[in-house]
This record gives sequence, C-alpha cells and structure tokens, in this order.
Amino acid sequence: MSKFWSQRTGELDPYVPGEQPKDTQYIKLNTNENPYPPSPKALEAIQAAASADLRLYSDPNSDELKQAIAEFYGVEDNQVFVGNGSDEVLAHTFVALLKHDKPLLYPDISYSFYPVYSKLFGIEVNEIPLDSHFRINIEDYQRPNGGIIFPNPNAPTGIALSLGDIEVLLQKNKDSVVVVDEAYVDFGASTAISLINQYDNLLVIQTLSKSRSLAGLRVGFAVGNADLIAGLERVKNSFNSYPLGRMDIVGAAAAIKDKPYFQQTCGQIIETREFVTTKLEALGFQVLPSSANFVFAKPSGISAEDLYLKLKDQGVLVRYFAYPRINDYLRITIGTDDEMQTFLHKVVSIIA
Repeated sequence: MSKFWSQRTGELDPYVPGEQPKDTQYIKLNTNENPYPPSPKALEAIQAAASADLRLYSDPNSDELKQAIAEFYGVEDNQVFVGNGSDEVLAHTFVALLKHDKPLLYPDISYSFYPVYSKLFGIEVNEIPLDSHFRINIEDYQRPNGGIIFPNPNAPTGIALSLGDIEVLLQKNKDSVVVVDEAYVDFGASTAISLINQYDNLLVIQTLSKSRSLAGLRVGFAVGNADLIAGLERVKNSFNSYPLGRMDIVGAAAAIKDKPYFQQTCGQIIETREFVTTKLEALGFQVLPSSANFVFAKPSGISAEDLYLKLKDQGVLVRYFAYPRINDYLRITIGTDDEMQTFLHKVVSIIA
C-alpha cells in the first residue's frame, strides 16, 4: 500500500472485469459482449459526427439521446438520465439514492460491482442469500432498508424475476428506492419501465453495451420518477458535466431508434441460447433457466475450473468465478452460431 493513498483507497477491493487478452486470438464467451455488430444506422451516425465539430463540447444534457429513449419507452424526457455506461449511472445512483442510515439490500450472488461501490461510498449493506435454486426470494427483502438493488435478469445466474414480484417489492418498500438493473433484460425478461408512473420509488437502469452491441461506446441510462432523475443529475453535475461525447450521443440515439435491427439480433441470440442450453443438458450439464445473453452451467464429469482452463488452452474463453456456491458453474456468453458450435465441439472433446 502506497504511503500516499488514503485509508479508503487501501481498503478497496476493486471490480475485476473479464479477461481481455491481447496476445492471442480467442473465441470470447466470457464478457457478455454481443456477437453481432451495432446497428448500421448507429455506425453511420458515429461516422458523420467524426467531424471538425469535435473541437466543441458535447451537449451536457444529451437531449437528443434522452428524447430517443423517452420515445422508445413512452416516458417523458425528464424521466430519463444518461451516463458514461451503466456502471457510471449505478455509481451516481449509489451516491444519490442509496446512501442512507439503514442498510442497502442486494443478493449475495449478483453483480460484483455492488459491493465495490458500497465500500467506495461507505454504504452499510446486507447481502441477502439467493435460495437453493439461485433465485431471489422477495420475502427475504421484507426488512428495514435504505434501498434495494438487484439485476433483472440476475448476474451471473441469468434468472429473472417477474414484474409481479417486482411490483410486490415496490409496494412493500414505499419509503426506499428499488433499483432494477436491467443490463440483460432484452434477452427474455420484461422491463420494469412500464411501472415507473405507478411507483415513485422505482429506478430502472439499462445499458447499450449488450442488446445494442455498443460496449465500446460506453452509454447507459436510467428511467424513473422525475424526482429520482433530478437527484442523479445533481450528482452527475457535481462530478462530470459532460459524460457523453458527441459521437456517443448520436450513435446511441440512432441505435435506440433502429428497433427492427435491435429485435432481429436479440431474437437470434435467444434462439442460439436455447439451442446451446439443449445441447449442454444433453451432455449432462445442469443449466439454470436464462433470460440473458449467457447461460450459467454446471459441467458433468469435470470440474468447472478444469473445463475453463482446458477451453482456454484451446482458444475459447468462458467466465469462471472462484466463489462459494458458484465455483461449480461457468458463465458462458452466447456468441454466433458458428462460435457456439466450436465451443460445443471442444466441450465434447474435453469431457470425452
């Protein structure tokens, strides 16, 4: 630990992203990236924005993008917040809405940035265990809290809560904010954005990294009651008034507007996921029911860690978590049909 670090810096346990190797060409099924390119309309908009106007600051309010999101979901512009990836939106949410005297609640097996942000911002937490089937039991959240946050579908399990269950959580926690982190919602779950006008304590966060193939652009957004959004804006404008560049704004807006392309690529990923699930189950794998662009699977006849290492040796990356309860599982991103056929072929060869 450096003598120049603050005490808080020394206490942090930073988030560790999936491997991004640069020395070898891999089939990357480890970081939940979309295997298909972004919307052609988004690429055209980004290219058009690569002009002399880059000498000028971008719109600090990102009005064009907010309007596109609001129109897509049938909400008002002042119910939309945008940021530099959903991770930044989440960070502002932790500061603006989830730092209170009572503990923040989230699942014990969930997005591993939640404990990082909690420690960074000094937020007391209670981690609520998933049940024996790796599902969120909403009855376990009926306790005093300063907020609730969870991914839907959950990560890394891929299991989704129904809108009915989310509505029960909202009704029973009217004095605290319920944040639904929907990074993977477009691959088979139902967005809670439809509930925001009924519940002023609901905030929904999404990203353009997954279903719209723009992980390299870094754009995320939140939708909720205008009062919640105003809180996020106060934090954002106390941190970085220009979170999105000119190319980010126009590219993201164009991607949101290209609904047919979005539906086509999401549909293809869902179809491939169901095919891969069937094949893995035929090989004896235990595969959790997924509504995401990945599957969470327990191998048969070989440990998850061994299979991860052997696949890596053969040029395929999947995600292995050496954590209690889930160290028997692998998270496998859904790639193209050809990539998944190669993956399945190598799995068969290894376990044989």
